[in-house]
Amino acid sequence: MIKLGVNIDHSATVRQARYRQTPRNSGIVIEPDVVEIALLAEKGGADSITAHLREDRRHMVDEDIFALKQNIKTKLNLEMACAESVIKVALDVAPAYACLVPENREEVTTEGGLDVRGNFSKVKDTVSALDKVGTLASIFIDPDLGQIELSKQAGAKVIELHTGAYANSWGNEKLIEQNLKRLKDALDFAHSIGLIVNAGHGINYINLGRLLKIGDFNELNIGHTIIARAIAVGIVQAVKEMKELLK
Repeated sequence: MIKLGVNIDHSATVRQARYRQTPRNSGIVIEPDVVEIALLAEKGGADSITAHLREDRRHMVDEDIFALKQNIKTKLNLEMACAESVIKVALDVAPAYACLVPENREEVTTEGGLDVRGNFSKVKDTVSALDKVGTLASIFIDPDLGQIELSKQAGAKVIELHTGAYANSWGNEKLIEQNLKRLKDALDFAHSIGLIVNAGHGINYINLGRLLKIGDFNELNIGHTIIARAIAVGIVQAVKEMKELLK
């Protein structure tokens, strides 16, 4: 069965809306607790926990990453840009996985795949550094065959295909089919050159089904829709419902 990585960034977004300037040692109860959310996601069936430590620390902060690594029972997948301050944390924490992503300071969430071609040396060096501390690096890329090939050349054994274009085309059947074909072609090519393939961005309870039909992904990383559903039914149930769809 395809594994489910649950991205808990938006639990930190809720926390930061009120407690961004509150020191962690202030004695004030700061909520939600991202570790508690992660443990509940695991109780619901999460196979890994994904957290994005952005360069501007807008939601997850350094302490969160250390606490998650220390306390979760599954595996930590750290999303990160190839930025020195974040790389330092990643090397100190040594998560099981790290996914290299692009960052734009104005974006609400990651809006596109990493341009491996334009950042090849930095990507290659980061993959190598992570490998030395036992972290398996993946690269978040658009479903582009050239970027896939370059990801392998940079030393990655895993890629994560950006599914945002597919998700954003929902309601337009022609675009849905076009984007599914791009994803399938990318998935098949990546498998043909020996890469493990994950996917994520914009996947929800509604659009998941058609994505699953194009081939065998290793893991899907899903966040916003699960956190949104959790407001109504709780995080454990929200994760259980997503796991059921992956069967």
